[in-house]
Amino acid sequence: MSEFFKGVGKIPYEGTGSDNPLAFKYYNPDEVIDGKTMKDHLRFAVAYWHTFQARGADPFGSGTAIRPWDSITDPMDLAFAKVEANFEFCEKLGIPFFCFHDRDIAPEADNLAETNKRLDQVVARIKDRMKNSDVKLLWGTTNAFSNPRFVHGASTSCSADVFAYAASQVKKAMEITLELGGQNYVFWGGREGYETLLNTDMKLELDNLARFLKMAVDYAKEIGFKGQLLIEPKPKEPTKHQYDFDAATVIGFLKSYGLSDYFKLNIEANHATLAQHSFQHDLRVSRINNMLGSIDANQGDMLLGWDTDQFPTNLYDTTLAMYEVLMMGGFTTGGLNFDAKVRRASFEPEDLFYGHIAGMDAFAKGLKVAHRLIKDGVFEKFIQKRYESFTQGIGADIVAGKVGFKELEAYTLKNGEPKLVSGRQEVLESLLNLYITETK
Repeated sequence: MSEFFKGVGKIPYEGTGSDNPLAFKYYNPDEVIDGKTMKDHLRFAVAYWHTFQARGADPFGSGTAIRPWDSITDPMDLAFAKVEANFEFCEKLGIPFFCFHDRDIAPEADNLAETNKRLDQVVARIKDRMKNSDVKLLWGTTNAFSNPRFVHGASTSCSADVFAYAASQVKKAMEITLELGGQNYVFWGGREGYETLLNTDMKLELDNLARFLKMAVDYAKEIGFKGQLLIEPKPKEPTKHQYDFDAATVIGFLKSYGLSDYFKLNIEANHATLAQHSFQHDLRVSRINNMLGSIDANQGDMLLGWDTDQFPTNLYDTTLAMYEVLMMGGFTTGGLNFDAKVRRASFEPEDLFYGHIAGMDAFAKGLKVAHRLIKDGVFEKFIQKRYESFTQGIGADIVAGKVGFKELEAYTLKNGEPKLVSGRQEVLESLLNLYITETK
């Protein structure tokens, strides 16, 4: 078995006093917080596509990445090598999971039958490697957006043949996810949207998307897949109007078509901000609807209007994300998948480790701060006090549905102008700062 990342050993926890870039400062996998280890709370995963497939290319230049497998030219030999690299990488970082698209792990052939044979060969190699490793599959998904056949979308394509091809591809991807013990299966819309309504039957496309998802639910039951089905919202990019724009849009769609019992959401930070929301907003919308399943952990550049997929290092974002996760009782089948790539100028193999270490430390710190905030009731006590008028008197009657407009008018005529109190936003933001800096 080849070692691809030579010179990098298992990444240790050394604490905040360490200046070793190949060591964790906050992520101590065995540290127990509220009865669970950090490793069990965070459930980190490596994104196969960014870590082993991405080359650092952009619209203005070819790839810059230097990788240990660059000398391998045969497509299948390269696929097998990346399987070994994936397990070595996860094991050295102590990351318990990985995620993939079907076309990440095996190269596409000239026809679907041959492509599926290639997938089977690579899956057999992954299964064999799993026998001697604790690394598992968090989720699988399908790349139904890169190939030119999906120029008009996949399940929302104007071509029934493309719809059928996408269904065939998802069928196989669900089968291999089950075979590898994947705990979830993700649907990312990719090109499920439109550029102009001048050539689009929106009603048919939405109906077909729902039909496709219902078929997926039926097939999951048929093959005995017990994992969670997830949908990942994303606005804009690559199509101008995506049907899975944000958490609220997806939840509304699922409820409209009677699918909400079968799906939860995989929320990505950079997608939320592209929709002009905060990361916490889409997490909160998902949580209060009992639809938060898993998270793609990254961040975007607020000065850029596209999906930059940077490693998450913003402690405010990681703290407030983990706040939502803890408030829902923690992950079940989901986790934190690093859908993140190193910058184009960070092209050496060790940079892959630096990026993941930074993200893992940021979420570990966020977990600890979020736990303290919830334990101390910093926000929840304030919110409870702010809305206490709905727990008594006329407010309790409103909540109980005991009054209507006529009764509320009579109440207002009797009691006069409402008395307001401050929202104290600056006080709460200051408290959040104190908790993050551990001075509170």
